[in-house]
This record gives sequence, C-alpha cells and structure tokens, in this order.
Amino acid sequence: MELLTSFPPRPIVSEEDLEKTQTVVDALIDKGKLTEDERAYLNLLGMLIHEYEEKQDIVPDIFGVELLKVLIAELNLKQKDLIDIFKTESIVSDVLKSKRKLTVEHIQKLADFFHVSPAVFFPVNPSQKDFLEAVYR
Repeated sequence: MELLTSFPPRPIVSEEDLEKTQTVVDALIDKGKLTEDERAYLNLLGMLIHEYEEKQDIVPDIFGVELLKVLIAELNLKQKDLIDIFKTESIVSDVLKSKRKLTVEHIQKLADFFHVSPAVFFPVNPSQKDFLEAVYR
C-alpha cells in the first residue's frame, strides 16, 4: 500500500511521466530482493512504460543508403573501410550520394560486414511491418 500511495501508477503521457516512472523502477531494481507486492508493482510499472513506448515512434524506419549512412556513422567508419564491398572508394561515394544504387551483391556483402539480415536494406511496407512486429513480439 505504501508503494501505491508514494507513487500511484497511472498511464504515462509524457517524457516527464516516463522519467519519473523509470526512476521508481530503477530504485526498486537497485533494492535487490523484492517482496511479492514489490514485484507486482514493478511489473505494473513495466507494463505502463511498455505501453507508452509502444505508442511512440522513437526509431524511424530507415533502409538502404540511409541505413548504410547511419551504420557508418555509428561505427565511426570511413568510406575506405567499405572498399572490399564496393571495390573502389568512388563507388562508395556515389552510393552514399545516391548517384548509384545498391546492387544485390553490395547488399549481401553489407549484410555480412555489419552482421545483419540483407532484408534491413529494403523498405518494408506497413502491412509487412505489422506482421513482422507481431511475429517478433
């Protein structure tokens, strides 16, 4: 009852609500061994956080060259690091500037290089996205 009165669970509707809820969750997790009531309360807060995050479009859908640019930036790579895939630095440059399209061979080699499925380089239409999200939940 003390938990419920100190921080009553309610739907999260803003980033501020999310931060407050996450602070309570972190405090409970840091506590270590929890009572059954504390575990139930923690589970409830987790469901509220999950529900809020599901409604957010935090990660935009990116694919192809845009995804390649993100991967390059995230891993602090240079164009010359991709020469084994594209054969020359000028081809890498042209692909990144959208002067050339990714080929099937490029996509397969990029998938191997970044350890991802080749499918991530292709756009996903909304019905496929809903299906994939349902499958991987």
